[in-house]
Amino acid sequence: MTTSTVAVTGADGFIGSHLVERLVASGCRVRAMVQYNSLGSWGWLDEVDPEVMTEVEVVPGDVRDRNSVYGLMKGAGVVYHLAALIAIPYSYQAPRSYLDTNVVGTMNVLDVARQLGTTRVVHTSTSEVYGTAQTVPIKETHPLQAQSPYSASKIAADKLVESYWLSFRTPVVTVRPFNTFGPRQSARAVIPTVISQIAAGQRVISLGALDPTRDFNYVADTAAGFVAVGQAPAEAVAGGVFNVGSGCEISVEGLVHLVSKLMDADVEVVLDSKRLRPETSEVMRLVCDRTLVRDAVGWNPSYSLEDGLEATIEWFRDPRNLRRYRTDQYNV
Repeated sequence: MTTSTVAVTGADGFIGSHLVERLVASGCRVRAMVQYNSLGSWGWLDEVDPEVMTEVEVVPGDVRDRNSVYGLMKGAGVVYHLAALIAIPYSYQAPRSYLDTNVVGTMNVLDVARQLGTTRVVHTSTSEVYGTAQTVPIKETHPLQAQSPYSASKIAADKLVESYWLSFRTPVVTVRPFNTFGPRQSARAVIPTVISQIAAGQRVISLGALDPTRDFNYVADTAAGFVAVGQAPAEAVAGGVFNVGSGCEISVEGLVHLVSKLMDADVEVVLDSKRLRPETSEVMRLVCDRTLVRDAVGWNPSYSLEDGLEATIEWFRDPRNLRRYRTDQYNV
């Protein structure tokens, strides 16, 4: 992919900004869509090394608008589609917005790819589409369960991608990350919630359910998985769905103990009812089977959970980063 141009939707977000860095490091010229705003903010791309950004063309736009998507994708060989609304609690409040962004936005990317003859579309799914594990570890063939409006919107997007492959042979591949964490992640997620509260000096930590287990994957590994799938020969990945996860699980309670140990902090956890999902909406167990992606493209995680947590803790301990987080509020 050296000297080629690739496009990234959602480049201003947590995973998107790390993916942009990874793509530039691999020799790509990146055209990065950031959601238009009147402040001129490029989201997390504003924090990326200026030397990296010399290889990035930033395109303000909106995936809900087909013209924006066309302008982004024209002339790009590979498109990484990450733009999405992702916060599960907010999907209970504004489900229509999730359909507009996650489903209509994906349809726009697929339609434009078909029109332009794009070489490959790498679509972003989520482990939330599986719901609570019926069998473990979770394979890509696991039933899909829409336990939240967010999950439903991502299942719909995944099925649109599948339909364009089966109907038109649009060259698509779906990456299904499990719970990615690392620097720049929103405090709506559990790891930055815990770390940011402790880093801010709090020793009574507000959380929701402690029993659910998750498969946490450091963001550098997730970005590497995207690039590996995006660069692989077509015969290895076209039309496929690939889990990207560590294959290890830990409960939220166990995670709190691990983080507090790494941060040398004695903490007390209190239940905040606002952070609880509706009972039947909570996904109780997620653990990844990564066999397929390992065999297809050779991807395996490089970071242990502890290594990733230590890198994330170091980032949050920098006052310049911590001040971006309102640690005394619940981030939906």
